[in-house]
Amino acid sequence: MLRLAADGLTNKEIARDMGTNEVTVKMHMRAICKKLGARNRAHAAMISREGALI
Repeated sequence: MLRLAADGLTNKEIARDMGTNEVTVKMHMRAICKKLGARNRAHAAMISREGALI
């Protein structure tokens, strides 16, 4: 999910690709940002790339 967000996909596009709904993606992205200490999804992508998580 984070990789798709880092690639620039919207929550709606990620949900479609993963076969889930947009609210689920939003909740997971919020949890990912919290765990990484990121301010937003772009910051989470930057942190994950720097740490070789994605």
